[in-house]
Amino acid sequence: MKLLHLISHCGFMETPPYLRSVKRVSWFCTCASKWEGGVSMVQGASRGIGFEFVKQLLEKDERGHVVATCRNPNGATGLLELKNKFSERLNILQLDLTIESSIEESANSIKERYGSLNLLINATGILSIPDTLQPETTLSKVQKTSLLLAYEVNAVGPILVIKHMWPLLKVGGGHGTERDVAVVANLSARVGSIGDNRLGGWHSYRSSKTALNQLTKTVSVEFARKKDPIICLLLHPGTVDTDLSRPFQRNVPEGKLFTKEFSVQKLLSIINNAKSRDNGKFLAWDGQEIPW
Repeated sequence: MKLLHLISHCGFMETPPYLRSVKRVSWFCTCASKWEGGVSMVQGASRGIGFEFVKQLLEKDERGHVVATCRNPNGATGLLELKNKFSERLNILQLDLTIESSIEESANSIKERYGSLNLLINATGILSIPDTLQPETTLSKVQKTSLLLAYEVNAVGPILVIKHMWPLLKVGGGHGTERDVAVVANLSARVGSIGDNRLGGWHSYRSSKTALNQLTKTVSVEFARKKDPIICLLLHPGTVDTDLSRPFQRNVPEGKLFTKEFSVQKLLSIINNAKSRDNGKFLAWDGQEIPW
């Protein structure tokens, strides 16, 4: 009996099966009540659409908490200004999509501080980098380095973020939403649609977004099979006036270049009204489904 007591006291004794679900429900209820407004995470939050997501999440829900991640928090002037305004509700963490250990460290930090997440938005994406990556106008310009870089940032990184945040995404929608499930929203692009590809070109960007679509769809199937209260969405924000699109805006039709404020407002409406039946859908900013 003394040995049994020692094992139990030291934490080595396995929890009886009939108590595991009770303990888990109790733990999640405690987390949910502590962070009444819900906790959202925006990955890729230092600028562009990601920054606008952080801004609107903080401004539109006076109780919600936001975790904003980026590669260089000290250089993220916009986030630092928001931190001055929303000091209690904004937490800025360092996360580099190309370094999995930094993703894991962010997940551990979120778990220690909040215990759970209601919303995860993967907003990072690359299309061009001077002297490193340019959209290919012809097959002859395709390079292995460009393909691998686009895949790493646009497809592999977001899925690794979901992998490490998955244990935290189990507590429903949060205050200010109509949903009863947690949401993972990955920013994709219409050019990632195979069925909608009529112009060709942009091999690295197109195919990396297509890969993101397939990976996200596969994750959504797993969540549904395991009956996890999580849904995955792929969202096309439209052509938005950001650093990513700026070099390529010349041929955008009149009225089709959106502001960050407009696009994020539309996307948040989709997210906040998402239902379980929307799991795995590829949606445009106006709520219309996009062909795979």
